Parts: sequence; structure tokens; C-alpha cells
Amino acid sequence: MAAEKTTMKVNIVAADHPVWHGDAASVTIPAFEGGMGILPDHEPVLTVIKQGTLTVVEPDGDRHMFEVTDGFISFDSNKLTVAVERGHDVQYSGTAE
Repeated sequence: MAAEKTTMKVNIVAADHPVWHGDAASVTIPAFEGGMGILPDHEPVLTVIKQGTLTVVEPDGDRHMFEVTDGFISFDSNKLTVAVERGHDVQYSGTAE
């Protein structure tokens, strides 16, 4: 059995600029159906997201929070792409608690 990955590649892009990219241990998104958490090795998913806060936790525990507007996410093979109309970094809190 293959070892589970502990990180995934994340790329967050707005219509007119890149927002953030890097490795993450987890991502929480404001999915249209409600909050959704994505971890490495998650099942492939394609879903619509709504305006809200998207949180990225890096492997070292650093946490980034982004305000995003409507868009979608695609996750497959430990690669998460977040495409939104608008997005910006609202908080960097260092190590997650």
C-alpha cells in the first residue's frame, strides 16, 4: 500500500492576478453547500465556492486566510486549484494552534 502524502500543492488565482501558491497540509473552503475541508489524498472533487474565507495551513503550521468571491475548486492527485473572481490575503497568523 502506498504511503499517504502529508502535503498537497495549492494554487489560488483570481481573475486578474495570482493570490497564493505553495504546499499545504490542509485547506478549508467556503463551498456552496457549506464549509469543506481538503486534506492530502482527498478524493478528487470539483465544486463551486461562494464568497467567504478560505484558510490554508502550511506543513509547518503557518496559517493564511483569504477573502474570496464566487468561483470553483478542482482537486486531483494532491493538486488543488482555486479559481475565484476576486481574492486577497486578509490574515497571516504564523503557526496554527
